[in-house]
Amino acid sequence: MGPQGAGKGTQAKQISAEYEIPHIATGDLYRAAVASGSNLGRQVEPLLAEGRLVPDDITIQLVRDELLKAGDGFVLDGFPRTLPQAEALDQLLEEIDRPLSIILLLALDDATARERLTKRAAREGRADDTPAVIDERLASYHEKTEPVVDHYRTSGNLVQVHAERPIEDVWAEISDVLGQVQARA
Repeated sequence: MGPQGAGKGTQAKQISAEYEIPHIATGDLYRAAVASGSNLGRQVEPLLAEGRLVPDDITIQLVRDELLKAGDGFVLDGFPRTLPQAEALDQLLEEIDRPLSIILLLALDDATARERLTKRAAREGRADDTPAVIDERLASYHEKTEPVVDHYRTSGNLVQVHAERPIEDVWAEISDVLGQVQARA
């Protein structure tokens, strides 16, 4: 978890590769749906272009389908972003008897997030990284996702990672934390 630009996708891909588990990224799933021209893609495309969140019911079903296909582990990227999503995830994981081992919070201030997203827009040509959309996404994070952080903080599984550092330093901290989780298992 963390604001846009915190490196969630970068670190989730590293975790996925290191532990050979699926990387379930809602943003990637949405972009694939848009590219395919599917009904889902047509629904979410205008929302993504404006920096708005996709409705919970659509997102929850999409992630549910992916989790049910996952084997012994997974890394979620971009989910949950709202309290209803967190509650749906908690319920699903209880149903399939797969508790969350750890929740990583990649902490990053808004100024650094804006700077990173602006650079990403230039580098990758991402249409959803305009200044107005970036501001909308950060506002949405503070309004809707920070309560999810509080929801999971009480679980004892939330670990805050300092995401303002270089990628390899963030990975080193995450790797240490994941090693501790494995040692407890």
